[in-house]
Parts: sequence; C-alpha cells; structure tokens
Amino acid sequence: MTTEITGAEIVVRCLADEGVEHVFGYPGGAVLYIYDAIFNQDKFQHILVRHEQAAIHAADAYSRSSNKIGVALVTSGPGVTNAVTGLATAYMDSIPMVVISGQVPSHAIGQDAFQECDTVGITRPCVKHNFLVKDVKDLASTIKKAFYIATTGRPGPVLVDIPKNITMHKCAYEYPKEVDMRSYKPVDKGHSGQIRKAVQLILQAERPMIYTGGGVILADAAPELNKLVDKLGYPCTNTLMGLGAYKATSDLFVGMPGMHGTYEANMTMQHCDVLIAIGARFDDRVIGDPKHFATNPRKIVHIDIDPSSISKRVKVDIPIVGNVKDVLQDLLAQLDAAEAKPNAAALADWWKQIKQWRSRECLKYTGSNEVIKPQMVVEKLWDVTKGDAFITSDVGQHQMWAAQYYKFDKPRRWINSGGLGTMGVGLPYAMGVQMANPDATVACVTGEASIQMCIQELATCKQYHLTPKIILLNNRYLGMVRQWQQIDYGSRYSESYMDSLPDFNKLVESYGHVGMKIENPNDVEGALREAFGMKDRLVFMNFITDQTENVWPMVKAGKGLTEMLLGSEDL
Repeated sequence: MTTEITGAEIVVRCLADEGVEHVFGYPGGAVLYIYDAIFNQDKFQHILVRHEQAAIHAADAYSRSSNKIGVALVTSGPGVTNAVTGLATAYMDSIPMVVISGQVPSHAIGQDAFQECDTVGITRPCVKHNFLVKDVKDLASTIKKAFYIATTGRPGPVLVDIPKNITMHKCAYEYPKEVDMRSYKPVDKGHSGQIRKAVQLILQAERPMIYTGGGVILADAAPELNKLVDKLGYPCTNTLMGLGAYKATSDLFVGMPGMHGTYEANMTMQHCDVLIAIGARFDDRVIGDPKHFATNPRKIVHIDIDPSSISKRVKVDIPIVGNVKDVLQDLLAQLDAAEAKPNAAALADWWKQIKQWRSRECLKYTGSNEVIKPQMVVEKLWDVTKGDAFITSDVGQHQMWAAQYYKFDKPRRWINSGGLGTMGVGLPYAMGVQMANPDATVACVTGEASIQMCIQELATCKQYHLTPKIILLNNRYLGMVRQWQQIDYGSRYSESYMDSLPDFNKLVESYGHVGMKIENPNDVEGALREAFGMKDRLVFMNFITDQTENVWPMVKAGKGLTEMLLGSEDL
C-alpha cells in the first residue's frame, strides 16, 4: 500500500528532490505545518531572516552568485506583502527563484480572513508566473513546474501560494521527473539563417561595438563572450547588470555605458556602424533618449532569449531569439568557418578614435589628504581583495562608484539591483552570496541610508556565522537624491540630509560584530586590510566620506548618450 503524506511533507520532499540546500524564510500561522515538516528533515538548511523582504533578497542573491536556485518561504498576508519588493527586484533583473507562500484555508479565501490577501493578484505583475494550489494532489507537480518555469527561457521568480488546509491534507507522493507544458515552450537554439546574416554583418563592420547585458551572465555565456571579443578585437561594453561578463581589465573593454557610464563607452555606442547587442534590452538608463540614439544610422544585431525584448525600445535589423550561450556557440562556429575576416584597417582607425575618447579620463577624480573620497575607497577595495571578491551593493551613489571603480573580471561577482533600484538589498544580498559561496570573500558596498533599511539582518548574520565585510560610504546624505537636487532642483536639498544617524560602531557591536570608523584618507587601505584579515568576523567599516562628491560622468534623464556631464564644470 502506498504511504500517504501531508502537503507540508510534500513541500519539503519536493525541495529535497530538487536539490535545494538552503531556504530563506520567516514562519507564520499559514505555514506552520510546513515549518513542522522542516523541523523533521535534514536535507536542507532553513535560514531565519528578520524580515520577509530580506528572505527574498537573500534568495535572489543566492541565485545571482551561483548556479543554484534561491528559495524563500513566507506566510500569508503581511508575509507576502513584505515579500513583494523582493519579488519585483528579482523580476526586473530576470533572476530565477522559487517563493512558497502560505495562504488562509481554501474555504476562507475571499472571506477577509485573518492575515488574508490576494497573493496571486498582488504578485502577478512582479513574477514570471504564480500558482494557487487547490488540491494536494497537484502540489508536487506544481512545485516542479515552478522550478522549471523559473529557470528556463528568460528566467524569473515564480510563486506558489498554498492554503493552510492543503498542507494538512494527505496523498501519495511522486515528484515528476520532467515537465511538459503545452503553453510554455521556450526556444534555446537561434535560427541558423539569422546567425549567418549576423556573421556577415559583423565581419563587414568598420566601426563595430559589442554591447552586452545581464543575459550573458544569466546564461553562463561569459566564456563564449570573452572568446568572441578577443577573437574579433572589437570594443566591448558591459551594462550595470552585465559587469564581469567580459573582463574589465582588458584593453578591449571600454567601460560601462549609460547614465553613469564612461565617455568612451557612450561615444562608441553612439557612433558605431554595427552594434552587436547580446543579452541586453536597451534600457532607458543605458541608451538615454531613443530618438537621440536613432539619429546616428547603424545596423543592430540583437541576441536575446525573450522575443518581447527585441525591437521593444530600439528597432533592430537582425533579431536572433535563443539562449545566449547556444547562439554564441553557433556564432563562433560560423565565424571560424567564414572566409572573410574583420576589416583590419578600418578597425585600426576606429580604435584610434576610441583611444582619443578614452584619453578624456572621464573617471579621473581629485584626491584629498583631508577627506576620504569614496572612489578611492572602492579602488583600495579592489587592491585589497585582488579583484576577486563578490561585491554586493545597495542603490545610490555608492552603487555607481562600485560599478565604475571595481574592475570585475568574472561573472556573478557583482550583485546589485539594476532594474528596480531597491535600497536595502546590500546586506541580505551579502547573506545570500555567502550561503551560496561559503569560502568566498564577500563585501557589501552601501550607504548610510540604504543600510538602515535591512540592518536588522545583522542578527541573521550573527546567528548563522556569516562574515561579509560592510563598506559604508557615509556622506550623511541621500547621496543620489542630493546630487539630482543639486543639478536639477537649484540645490534645494529637500529631505535628503541624514541628520540623525546612529553610532554605527555601537549598533554593530550590539549585534556581536566588529565596528570601525575611518575618517582619515591615510587610514583607508590599512583599515581594509585589517578588516579582511578578520576572516571569521563580520566587520562594519564606516568610512566618513566627502559630502560634496558627485557621480560623474552623468547623462541626465531624457538626454542622449553624447550629451554627457563630465563634471561640475559642465553644470
């Protein structure tokens, strides 16, 4: 006779059979049967966060920094609504993740029951897909579908909402080996004819540019991209989400494009005659005004797993729909077989022009012996970690400085919220990264405003012996808000000054960690080396930085890529 088990036990068995090693979550009434089943298993570890938002962020970073799939578990009502920001963050950046939420009993749905909310309705706009399980017999197959949908095609978070009574009901357990969904058939292989056209165009280019985004990293296609760029000798730019896809220390790398990208990257993007876009979506923060971008004629090849992203903001000439890794492998094979070669003379002239743009040294800043410059802290961080750390960030000026001055040579090492721009992600991101990569060096670059949004997770770090190094670039302002207010709002700093900050050293020490306060520029490198030498401790480094420093270059909203502000002298 087949043994029947409860829905709660089925959830746990499914996660174990899926190879899940960690689950980030917070218990509540609707999921207590699941938590009881977790208590009775030893296949995976549950990480108790201090806020549901942190659970989702940690699971998100767990996925971003590894080939593992982040999993989170939250209760109904406020548990789910607290999770929405994390879901939207992951959805905007196409991060594969499975979230299991509790729901009130089936008979109580729609009755305004205690801690009830319309989870499916609330989360529909910010997940790749969601499910409400209505029968315990559908539970295992639904969870299998959730993992499949989350990780195939254009990845994204998938939510499974489970009423409490379903976790109590029993049935026989069988976890499906495969998934076959008639309505969901993602394409992996690119059209060979389109790839052939792309190869012809790429080899005919006189002013080529390779523009890559987070899709390269999500597809684990960095090896193919590096081979392509090195083979062709073409300039390459990585977006904020694509940093590390191509090695930043190469002379072929022209920096990040867009609003806070380099002068040479933006000028090369604007003036190229053939643009090869790979796993990127022509985001507004990358190309600025589409009309301005279109003023220079160019041919565009666009490789993307998601057909809806192609010609969405910019009309392209050769669309190739498919998994980036598969398409690049086919593209490289056709390039190897092609008799034609890149136009060496035209390429030499093009690089001569790019080097002139590069000579502007747009990331150069004025140092100081009196006050700590935030850019210098990031440069020293790169030196001390030898460029080999996982760097998480919150959102704001510090995020841009980390992107500009830390040279990422490897994929999945730069963990930040690009699409949604979510303050508060940095610390839970560091937690997720360290759980997925326990032996790695992890640093969180943050600001004094962002860090306070999830600072309670210092307790989680203490409980689970997580030891990231927190690099706080403290300018006592909502820095990016202040910068915009200075540039666009007549220096009227409305509610952007942080005039009641805690004593971070005492706060951090109260959680059982090490606190440092660094005010002298001459102490920056030594403090970093001391902190990273304490491998078994979380060290919170409060760098008191220049309050007036802005992120340059800058393309103002609504402007074109060539309409850059290179410094305060351009205001």
